[in-house]
Amino acid sequence: MATKVLDKITVAASPPASGGVLPLTFFDVPWLFTGPIERVFFYTYPHPVEQFTAHLLPSLVSSLSAALHSFYPLLGCVRPCPDGGGGYEFYSTGGDGGGVELTVAESSDDFEELSGGSPRDVARLYELVPQLPRTEDGSFALASAQVTVFAGQGLAVGVSIHHVACDDSSYMHFVKTWAGQCRVAAGEDAAEVPPPLLDRDVVADPEGLAARTLDEMRQLAAKGPPPPPPPGPPPKLVIASFVLTRDCIDKLKQRVVAKGAASANGGGRVHCSAFTVACAFAWACLARVDGSYTCKKRAHLLFSVECRRRLAPPIPQEYLGNCLRPCFVEVDMGDLLGADGVVTAAAAIGASIKGLDGGVLDGADGWFHKILSLVPEHPMSVGGSPRYGVYDADFGLGRPNKVELVSIDKTPGTVSLAEGRDTQAGIEIGVVLPEAEMAQFSSCFSDGLKQL
Repeated sequence: MATKVLDKITVAASPPASGGVLPLTFFDVPWLFTGPIERVFFYTYPHPVEQFTAHLLPSLVSSLSAALHSFYPLLGCVRPCPDGGGGYEFYSTGGDGGGVELTVAESSDDFEELSGGSPRDVARLYELVPQLPRTEDGSFALASAQVTVFAGQGLAVGVSIHHVACDDSSYMHFVKTWAGQCRVAAGEDAAEVPPPLLDRDVVADPEGLAARTLDEMRQLAAKGPPPPPPPGPPPKLVIASFVLTRDCIDKLKQRVVAKGAASANGGGRVHCSAFTVACAFAWACLARVDGSYTCKKRAHLLFSVECRRRLAPPIPQEYLGNCLRPCFVEVDMGDLLGADGVVTAAAAIGASIKGLDGGVLDGADGWFHKILSLVPEHPMSVGGSPRYGVYDADFGLGRPNKVELVSIDKTPGTVSLAEGRDTQAGIEIGVVLPEAEMAQFSSCFSDGLKQL
């Protein structure tokens, strides 16, 4: 085993937090029985383990403790409501015995390879990601962290936060708060990160969507477990990153606007952003790789749109929790696989986003069933976004060499999006596939860039 655990530390909030109980909103409930958002942040750290333990580790621990003071819900768990009504709630003891488990580890693996973008076994990255502790009473912890040192090479910071606790915006708000506090603990200057907003009353639920969605989830569970996976050993999955430079993104936008405007919204202007064309490009590549796609008449895409600023009244960006709605896109498979597949996909994605102008919560009572109905269709789904600034997480070691959203491997057909590390890098697209299919995806991606 390449990774050896050196210590496990329970980190409490300092000064102690108040703790308490918070309700789940209708944005949180659909994530209740999923899993954590799991990222690994890689940094250059050319020092021995002893120097890490003596100098950097104390700053990492004290800064995590300071960050947890304002993000105290992450100290706790999600548990069944004590009233026996079948609901769930966030519960945190605050400074009274609550804490987040921080694993300290050492790895003998190849840091340069792990922190690169080439295909590598996703299981190797999972050695750098902490597991969330579970209990026998039906509750589960919301957050854990792991710091892994590669002697003389680098450092990996793995953060797991259960999706029911927050979305990617809140996830990165927490990580940047921890990183900023770490720079302060080391005596550096750091821009102050605003505290999170914990008031869940800002998410109105006049239609009782939270309770209704939970009832639907129970009804589904009552029908029995999902079908077992196919017999035989599962395929070896590899993870890799692909980059769309700013120049490539601009060329894709120009193509979409030039060829797609006439077909979007009856000839209206097409919504065309970096996110739109990156999703479209990845979707077109993935459709050519997945053999199950070729026998289907329609192709499906599922992605999330953040609602904080789209709600009326808008919710502050610092709100700690989930505030995402799903968007559904469907196109003809022949069009997606055709020469202008990226244009077709981008126009459809843009139309879906533009349609939110009529009301971001329209159809909310049908979102859960719509997602379930798409599972047999093997849709491509999207995790992360270029707008969350994952490469801004500086623990005093500079910008990360690489950031991986490892948890995309939990749902086949999911790709991750993030801003590029460098100013001209544009957008990074992360993909997890079996080895043979990854080679096909890489070839499709390369060929698509050559045609720009």
